[in-house]
Amino acid sequence: MTISSDHPARYPANGPAVVVDVDRLEHVLLGRFGAVRREARAFAADPRFARIEGLSMAEHRARVLTQVQTLAAEGDVLRAFPAEFGGADDHGGSIARFEELVVADPSLQIKAGVQWGLFASAILHLGTAGHHRKYLPGAMSVTVPGAFAMTETGHGSDVASISTTAHYDVATQEFVIHTPFRAAWKDYLGNAGLHGTASVLFAQLITGGVNHGVHAFYVPLRDPETMEFLPGIGGEDDGLKGGLNGIDNGRLHFDHVRVPRANLLNRYGDVAPDGTYSSPIASPGRRFFTMLGTLVQGRVSLDGAAVNTSKLALIIAITYGNERRQFSGGSDTEEVVLLDYAEHQRRLLPLLAETYAAHFAHDTLLDMFDAVFSGAADTDEDREDLETLAAALKPMSTWHALNTLQTAREACGGAGFLAENRLTSLRADLDVFVTFEGDNTVLLQLVAKRLLADYAREFKDVDAGGVARYVANRAADAALHRTPLLRAVQTLSDGGNVRRSAGQLRDADTQRELLTDRVETMVAEVANALRPATRSSREDAAALFNAHQHELIEAARAHAELVQWQAFTAALGRIEDPGTRQVLTWVRDLFGLSIIERNLAWYLINGRLSAGRARTVTSYIARLLTRLRPYAQDLVDAFGYGPEHVRASIASGVERERQDEARAYYRAERASGDAPVPEKSVARAKKSKAAVA
Repeated sequence: MTISSDHPARYPANGPAVVVDVDRLEHVLLGRFGAVRREARAFAADPRFARIEGLSMAEHRARVLTQVQTLAAEGDVLRAFPAEFGGADDHGGSIARFEELVVADPSLQIKAGVQWGLFASAILHLGTAGHHRKYLPGAMSVTVPGAFAMTETGHGSDVASISTTAHYDVATQEFVIHTPFRAAWKDYLGNAGLHGTASVLFAQLITGGVNHGVHAFYVPLRDPETMEFLPGIGGEDDGLKGGLNGIDNGRLHFDHVRVPRANLLNRYGDVAPDGTYSSPIASPGRRFFTMLGTLVQGRVSLDGAAVNTSKLALIIAITYGNERRQFSGGSDTEEVVLLDYAEHQRRLLPLLAETYAAHFAHDTLLDMFDAVFSGAADTDEDREDLETLAAALKPMSTWHALNTLQTAREACGGAGFLAENRLTSLRADLDVFVTFEGDNTVLLQLVAKRLLADYAREFKDVDAGGVARYVANRAADAALHRTPLLRAVQTLSDGGNVRRSAGQLRDADTQRELLTDRVETMVAEVANALRPATRSSREDAAALFNAHQHELIEAARAHAELVQWQAFTAALGRIEDPGTRQVLTWVRDLFGLSIIERNLAWYLINGRLSAGRARTVTSYIARLLTRLRPYAQDLVDAFGYGPEHVRASIASGVERERQDEARAYYRAERASGDAPVPEKSVARAKKSKAAVA
């Protein structure tokens, strides 16, 4: 997709152009798993996998089931599984391949994720060799469509508090699965509504009168011949949803359903025939988080899929913005290309910058995931870092995708609202991404707790006096920043020179300092506010924590933005072409300064920026937008998705053809001398004659 020759110049006309090498940038963006991504994109372009707008829910579900079965047979989707079962032991490559399916149909991507990323992966990571031999072949081939029965109606993100129980019966050596009340029903489960014949079910394991916490069990659901529920099992279809209606989400309940003792997926906890419980991990809390941590690939893949969806939205909106003309500006004959309007640039280009930042951050996450699951870097600390990074980035990318899709839809006007241009259906399908695999707000709270833990760890071996001195110094530092003194020094250093002020803001070290300082200060302030909780009752400590929950989440968000900025900055070092590196540096600056602009109140209140320099942030962003405007098409072309992936009429060249036809028509009319004279021109001519007379 390229801009026609009738468009404004791709590069500045004055002086030597800085040129983006689109092909080499695409290669960089494809990254370490580039070959796998290219193969996946070729597969996603197959018309058999394309979303067909307007299907009924039943038709869409049937189509997606067939697509998943086709993927199992032809799609190389089993890369993460052991070679002995037909996989490739390629964990990072598997995620990279999987997240590309979103461009075909998000319902396909998520149903595939339920089958292989949740159901089959739980068997692999939570089960042992016997489970692998018995259950993996059916799960991998989709001869056994499976549900991942974790979430309950009454406990969404609070998995530790789920109410479904698995009591061990010593006499029969069976677990008795039971949902004691309505709120304990398993809910929102893919494959539960219609297609699933088995599940990995999570329940409180109780043996000998002791609750050992949440464990996973392999539980058959339906007779594969009749597709009727097995005795003691019931359920409901969730029905029509706000999006992802190619997936048969449903509810399940269990009435004292018995499964053999061997159906406990016992990698991290086992029950002997006599009911004795054992685990290689003594701490119940650590055991729980270790079990859940093995399933972190869901968050990793959602992060990548959300970034890819943002890319699609921007390809559509920017391509259309480079072709659609609206309103005449400084010409009586030529209308203006939408992307030449400053406000249109303001709407789309910062989102483009954030998408690049999210992309490079996801690359970092995917590398970390591959290192942990391949065993290359698999310590407890490595796994904790992976879980924290996934919990930080998944909220940012999924919220960003929704914002990008909505803004792109509006930027494309009425055309953006047509289903054929995909933006509305993608927006509906991505909506729930902010909720599943961990509600975004809850995930950021987990990140904040990790930040607080790291902060506390700094003082592990420091006596009370040292902590007191640190707190006092921190308070003095904050007080100093809030005085006019530093702001005056900043203003004097600028010398009233806007260019000098902007020059400092575009400096990478200045951006890093401003972004890092905000995170560190926010974490320190919350930590100090919560310090009394260590000496309070449980009730008072919980109340204090709740009172500062918003500050915690904002600190986690600031941390995630810093991670994205750092990933983007590190990626610049891998760009060899000077022109491409220069343009991407401007994109990085736009991302960093946009974060600072959104939080100018914090920087002003805390004395980190003077009022004069704060004004410069916005003015320099405006300069960056003008500078980046000629490269907008290059930057979305480098995402590497062709028309066969985008499948939006307004990004196919049709709009350019319409505009060219209209312009040719009016040019010919003017050249013929038959063009009607505008009334305003007649009035001006009369007025001019009257003035002469």
